[in-house]
Amino acid sequence: MDAVQQRKLLGLIGLGVRGRGAIVGVQQVREAAKRGKLFLAIAAPDASSNSLDKVLPLLSARGITVLAGPPAAELGAAVGREAAAVIGIVDRGLAKGIRALSPTPMPDGRKDGEE
Repeated sequence: MDAVQQRKLLGLIGLGVRGRGAIVGVQQVREAAKRGKLFLAIAAPDASSNSLDKVLPLLSARGITVLAGPPAAELGAAVGREAAAVIGIVDRGLAKGIRALSPTPMPDGRKDGEE
């Protein structure tokens, strides 16, 4: 992903959080996935394996696409936090826009399924 695409992605994520179309954090993403409200997740590739191990298996089991996002510090900055391991998209239109912008799934096969 080039710098322009990454800036657009971070802008969409920030807009989504402010407009309540996106949620931040492992626990909130897990809860939304369990309730069937999650359409897409963006994970920081440099997030701790402990954090990712808590959420990625559940997302995979539920068939939720997980995209590899920017580093945790940049994801966090986009949503007003120091760092963010995972962002969940709970708005279908926002998920579609992000998926069109950034089609890179998480590496190592722990990624997806479609909505």
